[in-house]
Amino acid sequence: MSTSQKYDLLIVGGTVIDGTRRPRFDADVGVKDGRIVAVGDLSGHDADLVLPAHGKIVAPGFIDSHTHDDQAVLTQPDMPFKVSQGVATVVTGNCGISLAPLRADAALPSPLNLLEADGGERFPTFRAYVDALRARPAAVNVVPMVGHTTLRVMAMQDLDRAATEPEVRAMRALLQEALDAGAVGMSTGTYYPPAAAATTQEVVEVSRPLAAKQALYVTHMRNEADRCMESLEETFSIGREVDTPVLVSHHKLMREANFGKSVQTLQRIEQAMRCQCVSLDCYPYTASSTMLHLDEERLQGKVVIASSGAFPGMQGRDLQDIADEWGVSRVEASRRLQPASAIYYSMDEQDVQRILAFEPTMIGSDGIPSGDRPHPRLWGTFPRVLGRYSRDIGLFPLETAVWKMTGLTAGVFGLEGRGVIAEGHHADITIFDAETVHDTADYDNPMRPARGIEAVVVNGAVAYRDGEHLHTRSGAVLGRMPGRAQG
Repeated sequence: MSTSQKYDLLIVGGTVIDGTRRPRFDADVGVKDGRIVAVGDLSGHDADLVLPAHGKIVAPGFIDSHTHDDQAVLTQPDMPFKVSQGVATVVTGNCGISLAPLRADAALPSPLNLLEADGGERFPTFRAYVDALRARPAAVNVVPMVGHTTLRVMAMQDLDRAATEPEVRAMRALLQEALDAGAVGMSTGTYYPPAAAATTQEVVEVSRPLAAKQALYVTHMRNEADRCMESLEETFSIGREVDTPVLVSHHKLMREANFGKSVQTLQRIEQAMRCQCVSLDCYPYTASSTMLHLDEERLQGKVVIASSGAFPGMQGRDLQDIADEWGVSRVEASRRLQPASAIYYSMDEQDVQRILAFEPTMIGSDGIPSGDRPHPRLWGTFPRVLGRYSRDIGLFPLETAVWKMTGLTAGVFGLEGRGVIAEGHHADITIFDAETVHDTADYDNPMRPARGIEAVVVNGAVAYRDGEHLHTRSGAVLGRMPGRAQG
């Protein structure tokens, strides 16, 4: 490279952790036209903008493998809860719920209604949604998926039963349209009432179009508690039958009777990985967050209201206290609070650590970007992995932590030229302080930004720097390159 080369952006003096798990190394990074064009000693070069990174880590922009940001990327395009923790790319359409395709007059059951908790718009086709993302880019890249529950809402009048053959064909056509428009896969949420009645065979038959593009089958499994092993087998069988990669979303073991079972589940996942394409992600917390359920079995333990459309003032309160105050059962209180989301305290820290430490586990936040009391994972997931679990507990080296949220994830989703600091790759870059990075969001103050994230660059443009959102909306819609090696 000639010494006369002038870059758009030059990051100088940093230590690169490149997203491949190789040891860190000192280097400058030069960016031109949205791409990394040089990595090495670039002293003497000029740039339109120079970012000093002395004593800091220069890593690929983090990829959030599991989000519900479908609406937020359009209504909150600065995406402050993501870029402030180093995230440059979000995967949307998880747990069977996606913003498209949806008719304007369709009634949305929980948890699908959470996507519209703070307003927004609907899109009758997946193509219309992708076109909107491209016309009104956010601060982050978007990797969109389509949800099986959303397809059920479009194709079925009665969700409390398995789909008929004509309904399956209708869903399959909608899935094909979504894949042609750029969806990287289809997610399911058979744990939730709108899809719980779907049989394994229904899911298989709807999923058939995934095979041609080796698009992902991503699942919030039918059961993450007593029948978790059975649900894993169902997941693997669907992947084999359809002949497409599968991803187990936010792997966890819920309820005390299942604490410790991650030993068995991870052994089974590792075994399955030897004969088919299987991936998984998780979030670094012992509490989950989703729709406020309406059955006693799923309301076991401590439940705190995260959002309520009917009673916004109940955010942050314990469900049992609300039920007692109203003189009704927990189920009736839940019904009155709808549409609502909640935080469920139901997991064991040792299981969380074991799943996080499992080598192929990716990092996904699974936050719901609505209301004033979201789960703290919406703002804190990635710094929590870097700070608490890598630096403080020593669960894995920092190089591994970065790989789990960059190179590994880019490989699983087939994101060409992403997830690694290398010449020719897209310039998605996060600069952070390895000594101070940590999450500050907690259950009482869940919207506090993380510390130690110095800057975030998305496609060559600085989106976040020194705690300031620069309103730079340079995100792109990213597609899947089938056949990319994982990891």
